[in-house]
Amino acid sequence: MKSLYKIALLVSMTVVVSSCKNDLKPNYQYMPNMYESVAYETYSESDAFASPTGEKGKEGQLPPNGVIKRGYVPYEYANTPEALVAVKAANLKSPLDSTQVDMKKGEELYNIYCAICHGTAGDGKGKLVKQEKFLGVPNYKDREINEGSIFHVITYGLNSMGSHANQLNTEERWLVSSYVMQLKNK
Repeated sequence: MKSLYKIALLVSMTVVVSSCKNDLKPNYQYMPNMYESVAYETYSESDAFASPTGEKGKEGQLPPNGVIKRGYVPYEYANTPEALVAVKAANLKSPLDSTQVDMKKGEELYNIYCAICHGTAGDGKGKLVKQEKFLGVPNYKDREINEGSIFHVITYGLNSMGSHANQLNTEERWLVSSYVMQLKNK
């Protein structure tokens, strides 16, 4: 008798489970927005940020005037040869005080980014110069440079040297500039 109940229960469960499925009509959707989302055209105009001038979707995407991104320090000199001369003439100094200047970190950054061309002693005889990949890399002792001009050249690059502003933040560029001046004075 117990086995008859078990068989009847099993058959009824099978009928209940199979009766819910219909291949011709899909089942219920518990979150229909996930299955049937609204399609937006890429780069299309939107009414989300309507401006008073009538332009659609542009005002909310533009930053307010005078805003700079967090952590960015503006540099007032342009990327021109005249600006480099002006920086040398102004004898621009590092804004870091003596407690913030870490020569060990400056040396590490110099060895990572600069020594491959300029050499570890600043003599212009780095590995790439010895392999004749780059020629004419100057010796720091032969140049009229100051901290500001070094910072300017690291920021914008000069001749064959590219800008290192993307690799080094402002503080790191000033650390490297201080270390280069230490190499020049040795």
